[in-house]
Amino acid sequence: MKKVNLAIVGATGMVGRTFLEVLEKRDFPIENFYVFASARSAGKTITFRGKEYVIEELTEQSFDRPIDIALFSAGGSISQKFAPIAASKGCVVVDNSSAWRMDPNVPLVVPEVNPEDIKKHKGIIANPNCSTIQAVVALKPIHEYYTIKRIIYTTYQAVSGAGMGGWADLEEGLKGNPPKKFPHPIANNCLPHIDSFLDNGYTKEEMKMVEETRKIFHAPDLKITATTVRVPVFNGHSEAINVEVEKPFELEELKGIFKKAPGIIVQDDPQNDIYPLATETTGKDEVFVGRIRRDESVENGINLWVVADNIRKGAATNTIQIAELLVQEMA
Repeated sequence: MKKVNLAIVGATGMVGRTFLEVLEKRDFPIENFYVFASARSAGKTITFRGKEYVIEELTEQSFDRPIDIALFSAGGSISQKFAPIAASKGCVVVDNSSAWRMDPNVPLVVPEVNPEDIKKHKGIIANPNCSTIQAVVALKPIHEYYTIKRIIYTTYQAVSGAGMGGWADLEEGLKGNPPKKFPHPIANNCLPHIDSFLDNGYTKEEMKMVEETRKIFHAPDLKITATTVRVPVFNGHSEAINVEVEKPFELEELKGIFKKAPGIIVQDDPQNDIYPLATETTGKDEVFVGRIRRDESVENGINLWVVADNIRKGAATNTIQIAELLVQEMA
């Protein structure tokens, strides 16, 4: 595989640090490597593949050098400002923020689901929301074989999805300290509130799942609703997904389809207490699917339990899988 000049923007955050782990694990082909962050992190060093790299402050001149691909995970406002600058210099940005996801000119990509959309990029590719990524990986084989009519999402999302502040709130809350990130204590609690509330009564997170799923599946009229809940789990998002499909199905056939689908591990033996668990998906790159059963309240209904590491597959790994596809295109 061709070696590329790679940059990371936001190298010191939770996802940025996971980028380093995943790049190393997947032996990503790098010629020259650059790390950028805010002014307060500039001058610090990070170790990657046994070598120390000095973190540079991100500026408008940062991309005045040959950089093939930049992985951004530094927040929406940074991406809005600096991704177009990088793209104008010939760099392809894979952005992990929400800044570009719904832009009609920016592909929103999950490699197991819609890899062909990468070819439509104009210098920026968006990485979907973590809860959307694992959901669509599980839903792709269903949609392919049976055509989805309606989706009901209910999520149970870990505090790491809210960054280091969310993690600290749970750690401190378990010691009896008040929250700083969340509006209520998360320890021993469930908050039906992820991101801000909109005029329609849904949160931004819920509408992200609706809109991003439609965009990824190229199905603008697909019926979808969502309730997203923050739970006192450090890492790993869990989702109960209810799907209504157009075609009749046999459960055993459906399970066989899941077993062959890319990026999915089936854990579905409830009689022996085997089903996906957040504790067991941490550090893994796959999406785990279980509790596969018929929804007997409708004609062709399916219930699933879908779990994944939201910092790995939900952010860093998906971003790097996109970058791997870009490298193949450049070869």
